Amino acid sequence: MLADVYRVLFAQRGHQGWWPGETAFEMAVGAVLTQNTSWTNVERAIANLKAASALEARALLDLPIDELAALLRPAGYFNVKARRLRALAAFLIDRADGDPTRLPAGDPTRLRQDLLAVPGVGRETADSILLYAVGVPTFVIDAYTRRLFGRLGLLDPEADYDDLRAAFEAVLPRDPGLFNDFHAQIVAHAKDTCRPRPLCPECPFANWCPTAPREGGS
Repeated sequence: MLADVYRVLFAQRGHQGWWPGETAFEMAVGAVLTQNTSWTNVERAIANLKAASALEARALLDLPIDELAALLRPAGYFNVKARRLRALAAFLIDRADGDPTRLPAGDPTRLRQDLLAVPGVGRETADSILLYAVGVPTFVIDAYTRRLFGRLGLLDPEADYDDLRAAFEAVLPRDPGLFNDFHAQIVAHAKDTCRPRPLCPECPFANWCPTAPREGGS
């Protein structure tokens, strides 16, 4: 059933081409900045970094922390995120000369553990970096995923992050391109249709979603 959801979403929207970013480092930065904010705000902060020629690991790390925080202000929690980005940049410089695509991905479990040891990098952020910046087939679980699949009755939205991630990875081909687009489809559908107040009449799952209203019902 999880794969069926992807097929329906893909048929409705086509390939999403996500994650937006010109470089792998920019994608990794976006994964940190998107914590607790909207992507629109992330784009503003990234634009500030580009304008300051700081969207590269060494350049970012060379910025005084107060200057970096000021550039990140649109993304919210800017002092915290400045420290987190500096920690991530230092990790990438140490392990991969600042380029996430050069991280040793031969042992993805170990690499994930190493990323999780970077201050401010939680499981969703680590998996976003692994999938989008490095190309490791690890499924990203976010609030949109919990909302959609919880409403569809396919997964427990309160389940542990890694249990949900394993549920997807157990039934899908280990293809980073598939994982990438599936997550992007979920994000787009949850933003446009399966909102906190869902637009069920517009939803392609309305006929079999157990939480969708029925004719003659509430």
